[in-house]
Amino acid sequence: MRALIQLVRFGREQALSCLFPVVIFASLALTQIISLPFLSRYDWLLIICLFMQWVMVRSGLETRDELKVITLFHLIGLALELFKVHMGSWGYPEDGYSKVFGVPLYSGFMYASVASYLCQAWRRLKVELVQWPPFIVVVPLASAIYLNFFTHHYWIDIRWWLSGLVIIVFWKSWVKYQVGGTCYRMPLALSFVLIGFFIWIAENIATFFGAWEYPNQTDAWSLVHLGKVSSWLLLVIVSFLIVATLKLVKGKSSVKVGTSHYS
Repeated sequence: MRALIQLVRFGREQALSCLFPVVIFASLALTQIISLPFLSRYDWLLIICLFMQWVMVRSGLETRDELKVITLFHLIGLALELFKVHMGSWGYPEDGYSKVFGVPLYSGFMYASVASYLCQAWRRLKVELVQWPPFIVVVPLASAIYLNFFTHHYWIDIRWWLSGLVIIVFWKSWVKYQVGGTCYRMPLALSFVLIGFFIWIAENIATFFGAWEYPNQTDAWSLVHLGKVSSWLLLVIVSFLIVATLKLVKGKSSVKVGTSHYS
């Protein structure tokens, strides 16, 4: 019985942490079904995302410091979108005033919502990192992961080598979290895989509602290739590093790095 109660508590905290992504998916579904007046669908989605971001900060669901890291991830995601759309990896077929070089500005919020989830879950579950590798190792690894999203179009794709390095670097790392006052822990690498898998599921929902489309979805929607899980897994690591850095700098969580403590 206690296990069921804890599972419900964990699900509730996860649901609250996913508020921003849920609003985005609901907006995608709503604007797919209902044609809103005056502006295009992409423009309305941008307005909805901006309003939701204002509500999150105004209501205290997100702090101003968290807004900074979310904005940074928004820009990182938008830069990736601009490049990938230019290379033909995916596209946004609908018109809109808020499109820049074929990319609607609301798309950056889909990346920002991942950072929003991480910030929310970190605070609600009182996350603590154990045996976090030195930043002199993690930062170059995260940078290489992000750059590979660009360079693999011109050079070899080293994502699997990078995935192997992630396992090696984070092999001894654990994430500790609390549910109802009880502490649990999970291997950090496993948490990356789980988050990446659930984002892949979310990606399928997003493409179904026309958030964007891959070349194989032009004529009819089809399941996003399972190989995309590896892309999201690697992108999650980049976002996780940004959030972890924010927590270390601002001292909003207790983080153990090797045998040192930051609080």
